Amino acid sequence: MGSYTFFSSILYFFLLATLVSSSPFLSDDIFDNGASTGRALLQAKKACGVDFENQNYTILTSQCKGPQYPPKVCCEAFKEFACPFSDEINDMTTDCATVMFSYINIYGKYPPGLFANECKEGKEGLDCSQVKSTNSSNNPSTSFHVDAPHSMFIISIVAFFGFIFHLF
Repeated sequence: MGSYTFFSSILYFFLLATLVSSSPFLSDDIFDNGASTGRALLQAKKACGVDFENQNYTILTSQCKGPQYPPKVCCEAFKEFACPFSDEINDMTTDCATVMFSYINIYGKYPPGLFANECKEGKEGLDCSQVKSTNSSNNPSTSFHVDAPHSMFIISIVAFFGFIFHLF
């Protein structure tokens, strides 16, 4: 019985550690075009789980306007639009970043590489910790989005109490 308890506690520890590690940044890797220079066999990306076609792009298109495209205004608008989807966009196994930039360019008619060249904050990418999530509330047809750290914290608390009650 003791080894089962020890194994379960290690399992719950690793579950808790992996579930709480969500990134509050938009990685610089999202700006890459995805073309690999090395050999790659069957590296097809998974389809994006976010419906970027039906998102509300007016926060971006109403503020970031040409021909000047002011970097501060455009980057703040880009962060306000993209940060609620930071986990999905940063997942390089999906095509979320590519799909999102495709629709941004379709709806905003922006020059190629505008956000990649203008929006740089640090080695970790764009900081989303101070951005308010207003994008998904503007369009009632969008999917429901829960910030990962909060939902993972709740799941880990429930798992912990389940573990405690299982022992007694």
